[in-house]
Amino acid sequence: MLSALGYVIIIITLALLYDFFNGANDSANAIATVIATKALTPLKALALASVFNLTGAFIVTAVAETIGKGIVAPSDLETDVYLLVLIAGLLGAIIWTSICTALGIPISVTHSLVGGLLGAGIVAGGMGIIQWAVLTNKVFLAIALGPFVGFVAGAVIFIVTSWVLHLYFKKTPTPATEGVFKKLQIISSSFMAFSHGMNDTQNAMGVITAALLSVGFISSFYVPWWVKIMCGSAMAFGTFLLGWRVIRMVGLRLAKLEPKHGFSAETGAGLAIVGVSLAGMPVSTTHVLASAVIGGTFFQSLRRIRWLEVMRMFTAWIITIPIAAAVGGMAFWVVQLWL
Repeated sequence: MLSALGYVIIIITLALLYDFFNGANDSANAIATVIATKALTPLKALALASVFNLTGAFIVTAVAETIGKGIVAPSDLETDVYLLVLIAGLLGAIIWTSICTALGIPISVTHSLVGGLLGAGIVAGGMGIIQWAVLTNKVFLAIALGPFVGFVAGAVIFIVTSWVLHLYFKKTPTPATEGVFKKLQIISSSFMAFSHGMNDTQNAMGVITAALLSVGFISSFYVPWWVKIMCGSAMAFGTFLLGWRVIRMVGLRLAKLEPKHGFSAETGAGLAIVGVSLAGMPVSTTHVLASAVIGGTFFQSLRRIRWLEVMRMFTAWIITIPIAAAVGGMAFWVVQLWL
């Protein structure tokens, strides 16, 4: 039997590994469009995403509370069993996310963790320990609304952008207008990375904080500053090393983008993600941004959208929670034997 410290060390290690793959898959979304339109070089875009992801992580912790204590009720399980649920849930998310990242498929890393915790929790204590009201009102609602809100936000901002272009830049050569929007994209991609930090960076923070609270290392649910720094740094490292496959999908293969499309998608997605983050809803930033990319090009030309890639990505979204739950459930059986 492991000591409380031993459990916490394993959970922190797995949570940082989860954040590494989160950065490789999800965080890459924040800079995919700005690289695709050549508004920034890859290295500058990666540095920008890293800084603003970390900044966003310090703003709110509502999502961390939803993930850490809103899915599986810790009071219904013995402490050791609850810690095993956290370990197995992280393993379920890590395994599924690493597979999709290797294949270059942008998925919801957030929902991978939700699925992993869900599967591990059901195996550990049955359906009764799952807090279904929280899942319905925050997680499942975010799954349903995320793509829709992203699509609408991207489309509306693109329409407004096109109107402004028509009014003020109709006599200006196209290269000049592209230059304006490339500069604006630096702002919009920074905002997108900031909003990503407000939401996705909190997933691993929530799990670590739940573990610290369960073993008595902290007296109430709050995210220590060192946890924020560690999780933000792990995510930035993952983006830098492995983010390219997903960047190619969202920025280069999903739709044919120009700077005005990238600006519209990033701004619309960023606004939507900030809103749900303040509400404590763990939304998929992948869903929101990818839908915003589609919305930002939909009303200009359907031929710009590569529908085969859209369907491939949509399929991955649908199966993420069930597969991660299955892996998380199997992982619980395994870790129960080993730990």
